[in-house]
Amino acid sequence: MASNDEIKFIAVEGVIGAGKTALAKKLKSRLESKLILEQFEANPFLENFYNDRKRFAFQTQMFFLINRFKQQEELNQDDLFTNFIVCDYIFDKDKIFAYLNLSAEELKLYENVFPLLSRNLRKPDLVIYLQSSLDRLMFNIKKRGRSIERNLTRSYIEELSDAYNHFFFRYNSTPLLIVNSTDIDFVNNDEDFDELFRQIFREDRGVTEYFKPEARSIG
Repeated sequence: MASNDEIKFIAVEGVIGAGKTALAKKLKSRLESKLILEQFEANPFLENFYNDRKRFAFQTQMFFLINRFKQQEELNQDDLFTNFIVCDYIFDKDKIFAYLNLSAEELKLYENVFPLLSRNLRKPDLVIYLQSSLDRLMFNIKKRGRSIERNLTRSYIEELSDAYNHFFFRYNSTPLLIVNSTDIDFVNNDEDFDELFRQIFREDRGVTEYFKPEARSIG
């Protein structure tokens, strides 16, 4: 069981378009926490990867791996002035993209590097996995209109969603809250966010739980 006092480091996860960064920012404001965001815009290979996955997969993957490691390594130093930390990814999710996109030879090299970087990193006290339908993911991606994502295909997002579900339905490294976020809007609807916030800090929440909020109309 995880109580309020035990949850100091929260990581939010989900497929592209699930709303993980938006939720992380909302939690940061509510908790007055330190916020760590994945620096996808700093990856010089990402846009090329979206255009040609096979050619640019390895460069994109290794840049993200090293960048995430540098961010997460800093968390090993306790911040005496920070009560909470909120992050919009977990380090282990890097493997989802590696197994999805790398060739067999590239994967051999990756598998030699990943354990060396991950073994001493701090683990979250709670991981929130935002699970959403493919239609909702595509709606969110189109709505935010990032130029770097303009060539993302529905088939790739479906592939990625299946890989995320496979990963998190077998995940047991930390306490996990799986949230069906298809029919809620925790960004613009305070009632939705408050309900989710209460679930995060429930005193009687188990190690792994699935939360399906009441469906609401999404505009």
